[in-house]
Amino acid sequence: MSENAKQHAREACEYDVIVVGAGFGGLYALHKLRSEGYSVRVLEAGEAIGGTWYWNRYPGARCDIESFQYSYSFSDEIQQEWEWSELYAAQPEILRYINYVADKLDLRRDIELNTQVVAATFDDIEKKWHVVTRAGELLVAPFCVMASGCLSVPLSLSLKGLEAFEGQVYRTFNWPEGGVDLAGKRVGLIGTGSSGIQATPRLAEQADHLTVFQRTPNFSIPAHNRKMEQKYARDWKKAYRERRLQALETKSLILLNAGLKPGSAVTREERQEEFEARWAVGGFGFMNMFTDISTNKEVNDHVAEFVRSKIVEIVRDPVTADKLCPKDYPIGSKRICVDTDYFQTFNRPNVKLVDIQTDPIVTVTPTGVRTQSAEHQFNVLVLATGFDAMTGAMLRIDITGVGGQKLKDKWAEGPRTYLGMAISGFPNMFLITGPGSPSVLSNMVTAVELHVDWIAKCIAYLKQNEYVAVEAEHQAEEKWVARVNELGNGTLIPKGKNSWYMGANVPGKPRVILPFLGGAANYAKICEEIANDRYSGFRFI
Repeated sequence: MSENAKQHAREACEYDVIVVGAGFGGLYALHKLRSEGYSVRVLEAGEAIGGTWYWNRYPGARCDIESFQYSYSFSDEIQQEWEWSELYAAQPEILRYINYVADKLDLRRDIELNTQVVAATFDDIEKKWHVVTRAGELLVAPFCVMASGCLSVPLSLSLKGLEAFEGQVYRTFNWPEGGVDLAGKRVGLIGTGSSGIQATPRLAEQADHLTVFQRTPNFSIPAHNRKMEQKYARDWKKAYRERRLQALETKSLILLNAGLKPGSAVTREERQEEFEARWAVGGFGFMNMFTDISTNKEVNDHVAEFVRSKIVEIVRDPVTADKLCPKDYPIGSKRICVDTDYFQTFNRPNVKLVDIQTDPIVTVTPTGVRTQSAEHQFNVLVLATGFDAMTGAMLRIDITGVGGQKLKDKWAEGPRTYLGMAISGFPNMFLITGPGSPSVLSNMVTAVELHVDWIAKCIAYLKQNEYVAVEAEHQAEEKWVARVNELGNGTLIPKGKNSWYMGANVPGKPRVILPFLGGAANYAKICEEIANDRYSGFRFI
């Protein structure tokens, strides 16, 4: 270590574990590791805790997994105490829940807010991580846990003329906390991913006129959201333990009444009946009615055809309906959206759809947006242009491993991890729901609990055996990456258009399969087997 580094180390704050991020993952990591006797410091870039649910405050922001499942399972006391008001909770309620948990568990005393991590370097001699914040603070710890989120780095939109726009520009990922008064305003919304689909109905209700600019139409399933029924809540709380255990045995860690048959094993008429029944229920269960929707093109085409027929049925203007129908990629190869009145919104007289595939945006002007065919006048622009998913948060930090190796160089052709939790050459760094894990294809709250519990167990094993460091072996990492790719290539997901599952929504980003597609229950069993086999694929020092 250089003399300068030694001086900084003497000035540093030292802990057992540094956690980056104070969303669902970071908060549970703090609780779990602190309860096992470690000194833990959580570093959070935002002004408040909550991660995704702090930043995404746009009108209509809501979870697309039912409230009773999209919540912590580790404390039955919390499960029983908290009262959900809707089947699918909106952003303000989820944020209140997160804050309730933080207060109940006294987590805030170990969290530094407004603290962005800019660099993390592993000291080969000390076997410790040196973490530097934007303010210049240095923190040192043997272990670094990255809870920085899969959808936490918004894309920087390159939109000609945007800086000259004289109206207000808002982004869905950091909507003003006090809200925005859109009464009497002409609003342009750019982007029709999940955020855009959720925001569209609410913006249309508030604005004088809304124009939606769509690059790629999305498949979306109705949520059929409703106020929480007392009997439904009582039934869940009475059977919480049993239902949580059942969910752990599913592909998505969610109870969705998943079908057990492949669609190819039933007649077309039987499939159609099941489509109708599932559409009436709504939510992600629609995509889990048959086991081969993501692998069998004929079945997938039939499902897509059905959803398109529903869009045409809902949207009265045939030209608009046709523009809203996805036609050139398999359903499920881009993330399925779950909506409340999205397609119905295009029946409103104050809403217009512009397809920028056929009528591209030329430039933003001081008073609006010019496409090839028209001038659109706006007071407000709303940008819902997506995220640099699964790798963006890690790569915006200057992470340096053994021998000065940079993570950005190691991941130049796509992320390489072992189990989505560890990286060869970066000892004692753990990822929560990182690339190569099921993460975004599952219930993220349950997924972070599984990861944190596994990480805590691994650290305990290291301590009990008097090791100082653990890292993924290169060969094990390579085999895992190959397995992730093999599973992904066996599905229709690589055929997705501009899918962030493949990194294809980010110009220049390597097009590789990011999540593990073998199912979350199967993945959890693999992780458990590895732990029981003395952490096979890991090297202890």
